Amino acid sequence: MTRESVLFAIIGLLLGFIIGFMWAGARSQREGFSANALATQQGQNLPPNHPPIGSDAGTDPQQTMEQVQATIKKARSDPKDFDAQILAAKLEYQIRQYDQAIQFLSTANQLRPDNFDLLAMLGEANMDAGHWEEAEKWYRRALVKKPDDMPALDGLCNVLLSKGDRKAAEDAINKLAKIDPNNEDLSQFRNRLAALK
Repeated sequence: MTRESVLFAIIGLLLGFIIGFMWAGARSQREGFSANALATQQGQNLPPNHPPIGSDAGTDPQQTMEQVQATIKKARSDPKDFDAQILAAKLEYQIRQYDQAIQFLSTANQLRPDNFDLLAMLGEANMDAGHWEEAEKWYRRALVKKPDDMPALDGLCNVLLSKGDRKAAEDAINKLAKIDPNNEDLSQFRNRLAALK
């Protein structure tokens, strides 16, 4: 083979890849558009007040904000409504208003003090707010209910390391390793523990 024929073959391959890539991109755009059109068409068969399928085109930010404010107002006006407290806490947590979330969760905890999920949420919200002592307290209470709960134990390890409590962190990490030796956070926790020594 001559140098020109090799060069010609390489150029041919490159052109083939480029044309194939462009064709695949055009086809996927067409199929994506067809899928959105189908979702819109199927939306006509949905029950009334069903949210749109496949896009957020029908979401009105003003209406969403009003719904959030109404939910929070309901939780404040009716502190005996457990579900309203939890929903308001989740909304506050999503926008990283951890202290407000903790207030709603604390009100809910007065209504159902033994609810495991609520105890774990209080641990997580306090951890994210940087309230290490409170987070440890809530995670430990949750782990009394479910001693082998991975997310709660993982959160406790993180809190103890953040507090700098080397002995308690080591015990929690060892328990986590025993329950789930393949836990993806173990190596990070062990590195942080080594840095405390």
